[in-house]
Amino acid sequence: MNKPLQSTVLTSPGAATAPAYQSGFGNEFASEARAGALPVAQNSPQRVAYGLYAEQLSGTAFTAPREVNRRSWLYRLFPSAMHPPYRQIASALLGTAPDAHAQTPFNRLRWDPVSIPDLPTDFLEGLVTLATTGDAARQDGCAAHVYAANTSMRRVFFNADGELLFVPQLGRLELFTELGRLDVVPGEIALVPRGMRVRIALPDGPSRGYVCENYGMALRLPELGPIGSNGLANPRDFLCPVAAFEDSTEPCELIAKFGGRLWSTTLDHSPLDVVAWHGNYVPYKYDLARFSPVNTVAFDHPDPSIFTVLTSPSERPGTANLDFVIFPPRWMVAEHTFRPPWFHRNVMSEFMGLVHGTYDAKAEGFLPGGVSLHNCMTAHGPDAATFERASDTPLVPEFQSDTLAFMFETRYVFQVSAHALASPALQADYDACWQGFRRGAA
Repeated sequence: MNKPLQSTVLTSPGAATAPAYQSGFGNEFASEARAGALPVAQNSPQRVAYGLYAEQLSGTAFTAPREVNRRSWLYRLFPSAMHPPYRQIASALLGTAPDAHAQTPFNRLRWDPVSIPDLPTDFLEGLVTLATTGDAARQDGCAAHVYAANTSMRRVFFNADGELLFVPQLGRLELFTELGRLDVVPGEIALVPRGMRVRIALPDGPSRGYVCENYGMALRLPELGPIGSNGLANPRDFLCPVAAFEDSTEPCELIAKFGGRLWSTTLDHSPLDVVAWHGNYVPYKYDLARFSPVNTVAFDHPDPSIFTVLTSPSERPGTANLDFVIFPPRWMVAEHTFRPPWFHRNVMSEFMGLVHGTYDAKAEGFLPGGVSLHNCMTAHGPDAATFERASDTPLVPEFQSDTLAFMFETRYVFQVSAHALASPALQADYDACWQGFRRGAA
């Protein structure tokens, strides 16, 4: 078990101190913000130090196999059960599967980046659902959202429907969770587990990006198979926070997402009051620049699964409920090979975003902050301009430097929200990028 690390107590929201981290993925961590607050040999002693309250937060069934079992013990100023009744509030543009108002168009779709709002908008207000799939109540499938915000949250939020994977594209996020704080910049990702409370601040001003809401089994590192013991994302590069808590008696709104709806209550204290904790059900962040790609060194074109950072397995071996895949800077050295992604039709559905730079399968139209969606068996691949260029370019070693694209890929078909289909950001001429190919000479 990792030794407790020094941390901080924050007496008011927004107190400025640098977050600290512990490294590893799936580890049993421990941290305390007050010396002696963390029990050593008993999870829930009869009397906890400092009069704290012991509470277990479970992310898996109690009897889940040890290698996938996730839970953490929290020692806090007030028990989480101490709250008034929740009341349902408007969910704005936030959707959940199954969505009765969504549609399942077979056409390929692409959206321009969402604009930063003019009016004060916090993260939750600026979170918009583009597509959903599966069934949140059955803990299966996922949802793909975008966000654009310009104001830090004062309220606190948690999601009972699934875990949240954050992919910022513009502006830094500070995620103040029950277990401590994560500072996340574009080029990094962060995950907040199902049920864990978080306040999202914008320390550098407006922010925009993507969020994947995973209803299914928790995201984990993929198996490496013939790759061996090294490569792709390494466990030591994942960082989780050390304990930091708010000792505040100011009223605080607490919002829960449950059953596809938002619920609100007001506490007379901050719910971010965990003084010490231990366990393996933790938030974490990861710098995508630390991903070690595997690629072609002779000829031919391996599947994009070689770029999988995290995966949520399903009950069907080898078929993911959700994969998080990136296309990072890398060398291209294959000979006698069409180097960009080839034309393809997949059983898996692809929701793609671009953090910065360009994507090697598109000459234009796919912008940082934008989105494309290619559902099951829709034909897609390089546009005509990219095809011509890649077909004639001398195949010398080439480093793709200005790029960072990603996919939320799932075995399910995405349903597109009514708002997304009516959005002015939806590109009406996306299909045109595949026009103009010359007839092959048979």
